[in-house]
This record gives sequence, structure tokens and C-alpha cells, in this order.
Amino acid sequence: MAYQALYRVWRPQQFIDVVGQEHVTTTLQNALLQQKISHAYLFSGPRGTGKTSAAKILAKAVNCEKAPTAEPCNECDACRGITDGSIPDVIEIDAASNNGVEEIRDIRDKVKYAPNVVKYKVYIIDEVHMLSIGAFNALLKTLEEPPKHVIFILATTEPHKIPLTIISRCQRFDFKRITAQAIVGRMKQIVEESGVDCDDKALQIISRAAEGGMRDALSLLDQAISFSQDRVTIEDALTVTGTVSQNFLNQLARAIHERNAAAGLEALEELLLQGKDPARFIEDLIFFYRDMLLYKAAPALEESMERVMLDDDFQELANQVEPAQIYELIEVLNKAQQEMRWTNHPRIFLEVAIVKLCQLETQQPSSNVQVEPLLRRIEQLEEKLAQFQQNPGMAAAGEPAAAAKKAPRTNRKGFQAPTGKINEVLKSATKTNLHTIKGRWGDLLEMLAANQMRSQAALLNEAEPVAASDEAVVIKFKYEIHCQMAMENTRFTETVSGAMNDYTGKRIQVIGVPEDQWLKIRENFISQRGDGASEGQAAAAEDPLIAEAKKLFGDELIQIQD
Repeated sequence: MAYQALYRVWRPQQFIDVVGQEHVTTTLQNALLQQKISHAYLFSGPRGTGKTSAAKILAKAVNCEKAPTAEPCNECDACRGITDGSIPDVIEIDAASNNGVEEIRDIRDKVKYAPNVVKYKVYIIDEVHMLSIGAFNALLKTLEEPPKHVIFILATTEPHKIPLTIISRCQRFDFKRITAQAIVGRMKQIVEESGVDCDDKALQIISRAAEGGMRDALSLLDQAISFSQDRVTIEDALTVTGTVSQNFLNQLARAIHERNAAAGLEALEELLLQGKDPARFIEDLIFFYRDMLLYKAAPALEESMERVMLDDDFQELANQVEPAQIYELIEVLNKAQQEMRWTNHPRIFLEVAIVKLCQLETQQPSSNVQVEPLLRRIEQLEEKLAQFQQNPGMAAAGEPAAAAKKAPRTNRKGFQAPTGKINEVLKSATKTNLHTIKGRWGDLLEMLAANQMRSQAALLNEAEPVAASDEAVVIKFKYEIHCQMAMENTRFTETVSGAMNDYTGKRIQVIGVPEDQWLKIRENFISQRGDGASEGQAAAAEDPLIAEAKKLFGDELIQIQD
């Protein structure tokens, strides 16, 4: 037979070979020994973490001639037949290419027949989330109550796409990403038994590039072995994975720390000449600073490092860089990474990011300069306060200062409603306009809440329209501070005005007025207009009887009905 890829040759044949999923394999082994096998399982998790391999091992274990056993023997006819695929009772289905209703109906029709060779008929459906809704519906009843001789094992990388009705009928096992240390251990075992000479650091580079997938790691290792001559070196691993070397990252980080933009750009130019992908490089640089931050917070957690190895250069540089600087560096790099996704010239953004990183101001010295004068100023104020307490008569000498302090208070008059604009609205206000706006007031509040403006909608809970013309509406607020907050929020006034336009077909200006000011403005308007005020204007300015009743009994006890 032709050459087989490493991940196929070294596919796990026992639960003990499934790396990094002890929480799954231990549970399945205990269930096998206690003969508590479920009728349906759901294996979910990232790619290359052992889902399909565990499914085949489980199929062999339940059909092994030595059952009940925690591990398949891989020696009996059943185990060997399931391994080489010659037993028709273990059926593997790729849901990506067999996702229709007809394929599932075929399973449903054949599932009632007893197995031909072994004890259990096992259906392994890979990438089950690719099934159509109709296929899922066809599978429902069979999956819930299959015959006693049938076991379903569903595998998926995207469990959120599977209907809950399917998930609830299965025992779910979540496979997790395999740690870099576990991947390195498995690869060491493989290269030793294969007789391949490989550098340990090269294995670490490959394991980190695999991002938690054993199949990806073995594929990269296979590629590195083919690329290398006699020994898989660090350079071979870096070339195959496209990862930037640790020395280069240390060199570039040193240039950034020393604010040497020329050295940083030279290093970047060298990297790009080697054919490295700018997007992959900026990702490596982000993880480099992420690992540096974790190292400063918890130096003992070496396993949590994603990209770096704790060599002397890295540790020396990490001790010189402050956490606040790392936060800024990561923020700039993350912004550049987002911009690079939407451009045809990612190199430009990368170069700009390197220059910007080299020009970031160090925060620590500036903070020291600011603290000293503040401390001296505090000491002076404490001395003056002590002198004043000992001799209150000195207050006369401080009258100018006191007057200066009181001046801002006298200028704070609070919110003043635009009386002139309100009077203009009252001159042309009509009862019809007011009723139209009041009728859509609840819709306005719901619209504000739906547009993520709940705080603005809360301001209108204690407000109501009291006068409306064709050009403007006067909104009365119970509290002055609410009125001020609403009227000073440009987005709020524009949103309310736009909503009024939708409701009335007219672009209406919004004018806010506190309740106490509204009562005075309305009374002054009625007294100035006298009998000449029209019926609509009087209605828009509220009925005097209603206003008098509110004065006597309060707004809470008054209910107005037309």
C-alpha cells in the first residue's frame, strides 16, 4: 500500500491512546465495565481531538469477544474487523455528504434488523450538525427509542447547530483542546517508535501551531519530516508552520522597548523577505505579549504560554517591561490586526503599527512628575487649614478667595426653559396635535428602549407632552435634572424628533420644561393673552380647572378623561 499519513498510522486503537480526554475515556470505561451503555452518544469538540477515534474504540469495546472490558483487545475477530472496516454492523456516515432525509430514512428502515456478525450495530454519524432539519426530524424517534441492539454515536465540531431535541436524547461528552504538553508527549512517542530524529524544541513549535488538535500536530510533523534532511530542526518547524522564531520576536520586542523604530522596521523587512505572512506574524506578536503578561502575573504557569519558550532573553525583557505598557502594545496590535483584515496591503498597516509601538510614551516617568507637585500642594493646603482652625479670624484675609469659591455657585442657576420658544408654541398649539402625540407616547418609549436608549426612555417615564403645534412639542418633566439631561443630549432630542416625524409626518422640534417652570409660563401666557386665546391654545396649555385641581390634590390623585 502507498505511504499513509502519520495521523492515520497512529490513530488511537484504545482509550488509553486518546490523549488529553481523560474525563471522557474514564467515564466510558466505567460504563463498559458496569454494562451501562447508553443507546445514543454525542461527542462534541474542536477538530482533531479524538471524537471519531473514541467512537470507533467504543464500537470495538461493546462488541469485543472479551466484553465487558474497559479496553478492546484488538486481537479478536470483532476488534480486527471493526478496525479494518470489514464488519458491516459498524456503519460510519459522513453527514456532510449524506445530509438528506432519504439517507436518514434508509437508516431508520434498516435499524430494526439485527446485526449480522457482532452483538451491537453501531452507527457513527460524523459532522452531524450538517444534517438538514428534515433529516433531524426523521432521526428523532429512532434516536430516542432504537432497538436494543443499536447504538448511535454522533460527532460534531459545532454542537450549537444541533436541535435541542436531538441533544436531549443523547449522552453528551465535550472533548477539549489538547494541551501543548500532551501533544509533545504523544509526538515524542511517535518519533521514537518511528526512528525519526527530531529536535525537542521543534516539537514544541509544532504543538503550539496545532492549536490543541492532535491530528493537525501529526500532519505538521509529517510535513516537517518530509521537509527536513536527516533531522527535524527548529528552522524546519518554523518554515512548515509559518511561525516566527522566538529569537526574532525577542529582537523585535527589544527594539520596541528601546523605542528604536529603525531596528524594528529592519527586523520586519527581514521577516517579510523570508515570505512570512503579515497576518500570521501580527498574531504571533500579540500572543508573544500575551504570554509576557501571563509570565509577569504567574511565572510558574509555563503550560499556559501559547507562543513563547522561557529562554533567558525573554525573561530579561519581561522583567523590564511594565504591565501597563503591555496593555497598550496589545491594544495597538489588536487594532492593526482588525484593519489588516479589510485591506489589500496588510504590510502597510503592519509597518505603521511597528512605528506606533516604538513611539508610545512611557507612562511611569510622567506619573512620577505629576505626583510630586500634587503632594506638595496637599501639604500646603493642610498647613493653611490648620492655621485657619487655630485662628478663625484669619478668614477675613481669605475673603477674596472665599468670594472666588462662591462665585461659581452663584452662576449655577440650573436649567432655564426657553420661555420665548414655549410661548410661540402655545400661540399656534392645537388640541389635535397634542392628542396625536399623546396617543403615540407609549410607542415612543418602546422605540427608545428597543434602540438601546433605556436610560433616555427612563427620563420620559416622569414626563408628558403638554402643548403641541405643527412645528414643535413642549414636554413637561417632573424633575429639573431630568429635563436638563434630556435637553443636553443631542442624540436623544434628534431621536425623539425623528420619531415624531414618523408618527405625525412633520419634523417637530422638541422643547423640554420642568414642571414648576411650566406652571408659571402657562399662567403668564394665559394672563397675557386674556380672552383672546383660542380654544385650542387653552386646551394645549391645560385647562385652568385641571391645573387648580393638581395644585390642591397633587398629580398623583388626578385622573383626566376626555
